[in-house]
Formats: sequence, C-alpha cells, structure tokens
Amino acid sequence: MAKKLKQIAIYGKGGIGKSTTTSNISAALSVAGYKVMQFGCDPKSDSTNTLRGGDYIPTVLDTLREKTKIRAHDVIFQGFNGIYCVEAGGPAPGVGCAGRGIITAVELFKQQKIFEELDLDYVIYDVLGDVVCGGFAVPVREGIAEHVFTVSSADFMAVYAANNLFKGIHKYSKAGGALLGGVIANSINAPYHKDIIDDFVAKTQTQVVEYVPRSVTVTQSELQGKTTIEAAPNSQQAKVYKELARKIDEHEVSKVPAPLEVGELREWAAKWGKQLVELENGVLPPQAVGNL
Repeated sequence: MAKKLKQIAIYGKGGIGKSTTTSNISAALSVAGYKVMQFGCDPKSDSTNTLRGGDYIPTVLDTLREKTKIRAHDVIFQGFNGIYCVEAGGPAPGVGCAGRGIITAVELFKQQKIFEELDLDYVIYDVLGDVVCGGFAVPVREGIAEHVFTVSSADFMAVYAANNLFKGIHKYSKAGGALLGGVIANSINAPYHKDIIDDFVAKTQTQVVEYVPRSVTVTQSELQGKTTIEAAPNSQQAKVYKELARKIDEHEVSKVPAPLEVGELREWAAKWGKQLVELENGVLPPQAVGNL
C-alpha cells in the first residue's frame, strides 16, 4: 500500500515571515526523516533560497519562457538535507496574472506524476496571502492542499490578510476546498501580542498552532543563506520550529473558520487600539489587557 502524501499550504501577507517559517518547517521535517518538497508560490521566487545557501533557482514560468516544453525535473533542485525545491515564479513585471505560475506548475507536476515518482511524504506550498487572485487561491480552491495554515503577527494588516484567507476557505469549503489547520503566530515578543492573536482566533473559531518569537538567530541564519534549523540546530529558535513541525506532522483534522466581516474586524481592532494606548499611558494595568 502506497504511503499517503500530505500536502499543506502556508499563507501569509508579504513580509510577515511566511517563507522563513515555511523553510524552517521543511528543514525540521526533513531532519525528522521525511522526504519533503517546498513549492514556492510567490512571484518574488525567494521561498527556497535559505534551503540552498542563499542561491535562487530558475522558476517554472521563466523556464517555460525559454522552452516551449519542459520536464518537471528541469525545475526541481535539491537543497538542505535533500529537500526538493521548486519556485513557480511569476510573469514579466507589469504583464499577466501573478498567480499563473502556481496554476502552470501544479498542472505540470500532476501530468508527470512527480510526487509519486519522488515518493514524497510532504509537499509544502508557500503562498502569498495578501493578493486576491485566482492563482493564489488554487491550493485552497482545488483542494490540492489538505490543510492550510496562515502565518500572522499581531499587526492589523497581518490579521486582515489572515481573515481574508478565512473568507476564501469558508467560500470553497462546500465544494471540496482545503480547510484551516490554524494560525502560526509569528513575532510574538510581548504579552499583548499573544493576547491579540488569542482573541482573534477565538473570534474566528480557529486555533494557534505555535507561538514563534522574533529572534536575532533567524536574522543571523538568513544572512548566511540558511534556515535556523541548518545554521543553529541547537538554538532555542530551532527548538520552536521543530515543535511547530511536530505539531503540523501530527495534525489530522482541519476546520472551516468563521471569518469576521470588515465592520466587525474594524470594531475589534479599534477596541485593541484603545487598550494599547491606555496601557502605554499607564491608564490600564498590563493584567487587564484583553479582559475588557
């Protein structure tokens, strides 16, 4: 009996640390003994570079522009610990749909049965989460990913992007779309960061998978072109990523979230804004934050 391939998608707004998180999850799963492919779905094509010593790889769309027909193996490159790296790529600047690379790449890999050939345990899609585009919705809409996770900090625009993703998952869930595994809370370095994320997931009927602090270890590792798992395997930050990878590995049941309407989200954010101003001005004691 063939083993079951687990496909997951990790979304998040640009600059939130989504690719950093995804690459460290891939690295941690690989170190744990799994065969992993990381599938970069951002037009910037920088998802996998810390898995390859800082090197960028040719994208599926760039390769197709040079050749009319390609083999999937032409766009698969191995990185840290044998992880298979793919970048879908995007169109030439100012031309076409930014999500077309995902659609093209997924079709190519399906036709050539690459996942089966490589005998993979995991395919992890790293997807830009703040652009409303049919291409970026493919892993959710088509049910390609079995589980979806979103990376979010406590900043409003990150939460806003996560809530938009929840709307997409909710919309496509009735037609066999992928469901939500939970929120990966990133850059959590103050108690109120955790309080904000905890309140948001409670309001949207989901869960936090892991709290990931901001760490200089990540910066040091990425300046070397490496993940934290590779550059600082015994660091506290590496332990956090390994625990996150373990939780994703053990995750079985994803659900339909309950996204907030725009007005509800703004009202929720305004409440938090007021509390944080009062906290800064000493009007509100720290232990009262989130309890009003």
